[in-house]
Amino acid sequence: MPSLMVGFDLDMTLVDSRPGIAAAFRALTALTGVPVDADAAVSRLGPPLRTEIARWFPPERVEETVVAYRELYPAYAITPTLPLPGAEAAIEAVHARGGRVMVVTSKLGRLAKLHLDHLGLAVDELAGDLFAEQKATALREHGATLYVGDHIADMVAAKAAGIPGVGVATGPCTPDELRDAGAHTVLDDLTRFPAALDRIIRLALRG
Repeated sequence: MPSLMVGFDLDMTLVDSRPGIAAAFRALTALTGVPVDADAAVSRLGPPLRTEIARWFPPERVEETVVAYRELYPAYAITPTLPLPGAEAAIEAVHARGGRVMVVTSKLGRLAKLHLDHLGLAVDELAGDLFAEQKATALREHGATLYVGDHIADMVAAKAAGIPGVGVATGPCTPDELRDAGAHTVLDDLTRFPAALDRIIRLALRG
């Protein structure tokens, strides 16, 4: 039987990074003088940073602003971020079954690692700066059995990787949106993940 490797998205799947990201955007506003609606920005987490920056800055300033935001990020975004309910237990459930855990996120890898280290979330692999179908490359490379995420783009990633997508309704997408995007299973949050894992594994490995 293939070994178990479970991929997780990061923002609004494993961690609630909204307070920290909002703080980083407010610091960016203070630095640049360009008003960014931080509350609006954190209501649509998932796509790459450049997508959000482009809403507020002209095209010729996007790249320099991405760099500035990432420089601010460690000081403002890490400490306020908390694990979402069930995140630690979900990771432990995979390890308890002899499996491995990887995080595949659109966030830059070194910034994602700061979150994981700060919160003590014990993952085995990390792939960053990937979105939607791009995530499928990392999922296939590491032999992922399934992928867990809060965004419809995560379900697109799972489908592109040829594995089941497990949606968690803790982010900007509704359960129906996740199902319509191809989610194999939709959970209210990760507290339900350990109980569902054995059933999901059986179905995922059957093929």
